[in-house]
Amino acid sequence: MAPCDHLRGLSEGERASAVSDYQTARLALGARLRELRAESGLNGKTLAQQLAWPASKISKIENGKQAPSTEDVRAWATALGIPEVIPELTGRLRTLETQYAAWRRQLAAGVRARQEAWQVTEDSADTIRNFETACIPGLLQTAEYARHMFERTTKLHRTPPDIEAGVSARHQRQQALYVPGRDFRFLIWEAALHMVLCPREVMAGQLDRLAGVFGMPTVQLGIVPLGADLTVVPTHGFWLFDDQLVMVETIGAELRLTDRAETALYRTVWDELEQAAVTGAQAHRVIARARASLDLM
Repeated sequence: MAPCDHLRGLSEGERASAVSDYQTARLALGARLRELRAESGLNGKTLAQQLAWPASKISKIENGKQAPSTEDVRAWATALGIPEVIPELTGRLRTLETQYAAWRRQLAAGVRARQEAWQVTEDSADTIRNFETACIPGLLQTAEYARHMFERTTKLHRTPPDIEAGVSARHQRQQALYVPGRDFRFLIWEAALHMVLCPREVMAGQLDRLAGVFGMPTVQLGIVPLGADLTVVPTHGFWLFDDQLVMVETIGAELRLTDRAETALYRTVWDELEQAAVTGAQAHRVIARARASLDLM
């Protein structure tokens, strides 16, 4: 993944700052690899020959001009005869690959830019999986529900309140649901159906919209019931793009994870939650119960 993929919509100053952070981390990893090579007594040309790499690759990695892969750092340590440093190197690489951006920096250009950045990521994937624990997935939100979510977010983070532009951009994202051949899979923790983050009439409309998703050829929707027997803990929501990229939204930040071990872990969690979820008529009944509970309050 290119270091600037998550920087769309940021100002030039913010973009430069984020790239600088990434480059600093890459330079530090390259310096550490160069140090290990020097300590082993090998020059770059000899190491490249042992690894069957072009000599230029060694130079680029050590000088921070190219980020190594997990396989690269494992091979590097093995060739130097120091496999014990592999955990350290893969840990450093994981830090490098984890694209961390503060919400205030992400939202500095407004909600609309944030939505457009999401759309770029979504358009690059064939299969998109999304698990949510506390709210309705963005691609399934009504305009009114999305409006209230954006109002909460911009108020909390004191970012530009371009609410209507954000709602319009989210609606544009949702058009992908109607494109033949797309594959969207959603799992929702039942608690999210009872989380009232907007006026009750808006939540009622949102649940009605959710019930109308069943039958869409591009969408699979499952509900993880509160009483389900679980083998994993649904700690937080996440997005999984083609098993290659995981995106996690916390209160204060967004994480982009590309390390194979981590994406595989999230896929395992997804598979376990999917096993516990109800679909079809059963899921429809769970949503209907949540909708009926609004009328009783």
